[in-house]
Amino acid sequence: MLTQLSIRNVVLIEKLDLYFDQGLTVLTGETGAGKSILLDSLGLVLGDRASTTLIRAGANQASVTACFEVIPTHPIFSQFTEQGLEIAEAAESELVIRRVITVDGRSRAYINDQPIGISFLREIAQSLVEMQGQYAQVGLMDQRTHLLILDSFGVSSTLIEQNQNAYKRWIEATAQLAALKKTLEATAKEEEWLRSSVKELKQLSPQKNEEIELATQRKNLQYNERKLEALSSALNLIAPQDRRAFQPAQTLLNASKVLQRLLPSVSNPEGSSYKEEESVQEILEALTRAEESLGEAETILNRLINTIEINPQKLDTIEERLFGLRAISRKFNVSINELPLLLDDFEKQLLNLDLGNHEVKTLEMEVHTLRRQFEETSENLHKERQNVALQLQTSVEKELKPLKLEKARFVVSFTSLPKEAWNYTGKDQVQFLIAANPGVPPAPLNKAASGGELSRLLLALKVVISRQSTLSALVFDEIDAGVGGATASAIGERLHRIAKTVQVFAVTHSPQIAASADAQFKIAKTINEGMTFAYAQKLNRQERREEIARMLAGNQITDAARAAADSLLDHKKS
Repeated sequence: MLTQLSIRNVVLIEKLDLYFDQGLTVLTGETGAGKSILLDSLGLVLGDRASTTLIRAGANQASVTACFEVIPTHPIFSQFTEQGLEIAEAAESELVIRRVITVDGRSRAYINDQPIGISFLREIAQSLVEMQGQYAQVGLMDQRTHLLILDSFGVSSTLIEQNQNAYKRWIEATAQLAALKKTLEATAKEEEWLRSSVKELKQLSPQKNEEIELATQRKNLQYNERKLEALSSALNLIAPQDRRAFQPAQTLLNASKVLQRLLPSVSNPEGSSYKEEESVQEILEALTRAEESLGEAETILNRLINTIEINPQKLDTIEERLFGLRAISRKFNVSINELPLLLDDFEKQLLNLDLGNHEVKTLEMEVHTLRRQFEETSENLHKERQNVALQLQTSVEKELKPLKLEKARFVVSFTSLPKEAWNYTGKDQVQFLIAANPGVPPAPLNKAASGGELSRLLLALKVVISRQSTLSALVFDEIDAGVGGATASAIGERLHRIAKTVQVFAVTHSPQIAASADAQFKIAKTINEGMTFAYAQKLNRQERREEIARMLAGNQITDAARAAADSLLDHKKS
């Protein structure tokens, strides 16, 4: 509920702090006293368009602050979460909304001292306060709310939930089908390229880690060729095949033969001295060792040459394979090691294309089935709504008679939505219609009744649906226009009835409505030092008596008017 309204520098109001309780609160006062300023101030803090004309003369800015007590389960808190606002929860959470406008035309809004946008302010205000006036009705005047109102009046929540679930399943399956078709369409456009790519990759048949293995084999074969070439060259130098070439072994043998002539022999026992013989012998032994080492080296070279594997054809095959893999990896812009995965992916895409066509048919059948289920639940919901609509019509028309609208007819009109407009609420479009006079076809609320008739019709609707409302407060502006006596009493009685579940404010000139209130504020003006000020005063029992007597008799209050006021107030107590 609205607990406090603080106004600063708005038109004729310099400073005003009003405190409210639950129930029906009326605002009374003479015409032009400033009641509209209070409504304008409330509208401003609820997101109405800001105008510098609202700023009191001589002030730099105007501000309005409204305090609400809202239960933590109120749907408004989900809106705060979506906006990233941190609102502390308690048994009764306090919301403080403040709106400021400055003389340069700028406007700012805050909720619990956190800045918010004006559009969001309007959004949350709709779930807090609804203002009903003769010419500016909202809420019930918005056709988009009519279906929700009808459902909340008595439509089975089980049917509503079944319909929502059926719609959700149908829409999800439809979206899945559309996504699959889109994927298949994209794959089908590349089918020829995919098949040629798969054929090319299969012909090459790349293996995992094949590049490393081929490169290693290629490196080993190339090394063996270089090794064989080096060993063969060394062997040819040691033991050349060409007899005309330098023969190291033969050279060593020839040197030994020459030196052996220097050694003593039987024919020449005294051919050399002992020392010379010893030197020659050492040389011969060295030559012998060299000859043996050379022979050993030749043997080793031959053995190594015979063990080396050389396969030019295999090397060519490996290089051709390696170059082919590298070429195709560049073509598909992947590494050689990723080629097997690429082939697997291409094959899966082709397989999915074949399977997808079958899956499309299966999904199409499922979508068709789910749509039929949604249509069935929507039809059941439609029938339930029609039954509840008759109850709502009867309940509203029952309230119209005491409000001097006994000849009016209230109609809940149903229209089937086109398929593309079906939604989680079903296939129904609901609109409240009114025929204010006999013989006149029902028409939309804002076109079929005068301002006073419309206000009373909306009051009747509010009486019927008030228990389902999540609003914190309802505001009625001069709902008594054009009526009096018994009709005004009936209006006051119904306002009081609504106020048992929703806090109600009413701006009224009717003493009957004023007497029905739980609290009454008198709005008046005063002049101080040439400046006009508007103020509000909460009235006690005696003050209410005088104010209601004034409303009955005018400026000349008589004892009869006071007695009538007492009668009205005493009737309210009973």
